[in-house]
Amino acid sequence: MPQPSTRSSPVSCLPAVAALAAAVVGLVNIASALTPNIRWRGHLLLGIEPVQAMRLFHALALPAGAALFLVAPYLLKRRRRAWQAAIVLMLALGTFDLLKGLDFEETAITWGAAAVLLAGGQAFRVRHDPITPRSAVWRVPLLGIAGLAAAALATWASQGRPSVGSVLRETGDLLAWQPGPLHFERHAMLHQHFAWIPLAVHLVEIGTLLAIAYVIFRPLAPARALPGPASRRLAAELVRAHGRDTLSFFKLRADKQYFFSEDRRAFVGYRIENGVLLLSGDPVGPEDAFRPLLGELRGFAETCGLKLGGVGASERLRPLYEELGLRTVYLGDEAIIELDRFSLEGRPIRKIRQSVTRLRKAGYTAELVPVASLDEPTIAQVEEVLELGRQGAPERGFSMAMDSVCGRHADETLVLLGRDEQGRIRGVLHFVPCYGRQAVSLSFMRRDPATPNGLTEFLVASAAELLRDHGLEELSLNFATFAKWMHSPARWYERLLGKLVAVANPFFQIESLYRFNAKFFPRWEPRYLVYEGALGLPRAGLAAMWAEGQLPKPRLRFAAPATAAR
Repeated sequence: MPQPSTRSSPVSCLPAVAALAAAVVGLVNIASALTPNIRWRGHLLLGIEPVQAMRLFHALALPAGAALFLVAPYLLKRRRRAWQAAIVLMLALGTFDLLKGLDFEETAITWGAAAVLLAGGQAFRVRHDPITPRSAVWRVPLLGIAGLAAAALATWASQGRPSVGSVLRETGDLLAWQPGPLHFERHAMLHQHFAWIPLAVHLVEIGTLLAIAYVIFRPLAPARALPGPASRRLAAELVRAHGRDTLSFFKLRADKQYFFSEDRRAFVGYRIENGVLLLSGDPVGPEDAFRPLLGELRGFAETCGLKLGGVGASERLRPLYEELGLRTVYLGDEAIIELDRFSLEGRPIRKIRQSVTRLRKAGYTAELVPVASLDEPTIAQVEEVLELGRQGAPERGFSMAMDSVCGRHADETLVLLGRDEQGRIRGVLHFVPCYGRQAVSLSFMRRDPATPNGLTEFLVASAAELLRDHGLEELSLNFATFAKWMHSPARWYERLLGKLVAVANPFFQIESLYRFNAKFFPRWEPRYLVYEGALGLPRAGLAAMWAEGQLPKPRLRFAAPATAAR
């Protein structure tokens, strides 16, 4: 079992302090290397070592200080290898400070910082990908050498073909940011296209160092491969045994990754977006397994350099997330129709009743059937309606919808088919089960855009009646983002936020979905966004919007090696 997370321990601020200390120590040593020695100390040191050795240690202190400054951001990210590199660099720099000019002050500062880092090693737990001959760590220096060779060749050609020794010396001096024996400015009027060479060498040098730092200190890549058949079977078994929550079944989507507790009694479904390990709803399993599962998951996220987050967390588990040091913020309300109380009678629901009556008079009917009972022609019609209903928009869903109607769990789901007077399917509702309670959750709700207005209301009202006839008690209808701010704002700022939601409605359809749900007088159950750290809300919010398909995600076409999911 992983060690307790350092993020909530007394050493949680150590990475920030270490990063600042490394940057300061690096800058102090760079400044020390670029300034003359104190004369009396230099004379004293000459009695111990030759002047050539003093110059050598001066030269070594400059790149070592620059390297320590480069390591500082990775200390802030808790990278284990950066911690190791920083200690080695600080020990070496302290030695260089003594041997280049008896700089006792710099040595004391540098070795003192190294001692603090050494004592706080438990705070740096982010593991790293192994450096292998196949990794870019070998390619980056080669690219840098190729760039320097090209610059050296251009130098040789632009200066009247000087000697190889002059070119090599000029290249070395450029790397050290020192003027060399060659003067590019001399021929600038005649060969202006060669005047860029010094700047190019410096840019290649800096770029190569940054690329090498990324390769060395990159975190351990989490599993990107989708779960195998054995993991999927276990997840399905746990959902059937403990999937009481209305969002549990959606963890069986084909595009989710799984993390199981050490004893395999509970699991979470997740996706990694924007550096966030984003959970889909609550864990599934016996409740006494949730705390150790989330503790193990947080340790796993930390070793991979990821933040932990979640979308669709329930009110019931909200205290547990907060006890573990995570934060929660209200995200919206799930609309649940209580079927035994649902009725088309009465004035408040007259608009729904009118839509149902109008569609029935037009010859529309509805039937509720298991997905597994559909034949191929019917499935083709269902898929056509689903495609027409999207109207060209990308498919959305992560925590509150399935990825397909006819998936591997088709024998456990229901579909309501709305047919026109000719018997053709024009609207579809797809439902998934909630185990341990008489309830289903709505997954898809689509209709042909060419159908009359009110068809969706007709489908939902028909589904409520047919599901009740099947002995079910609840229908989880839809998730309405920020619904509380519209249906029962408690404070002035919630009323203001409700008005802002109405302004954004043309882009995100937030208010429209709330008003549709409200027509059926549901019970509202709040759901929350889980995030980590005081500044983690924007990061987790963007991850959730990418995962749910609410915002397009920029994509880089790089293939990552697949690793097995836990």
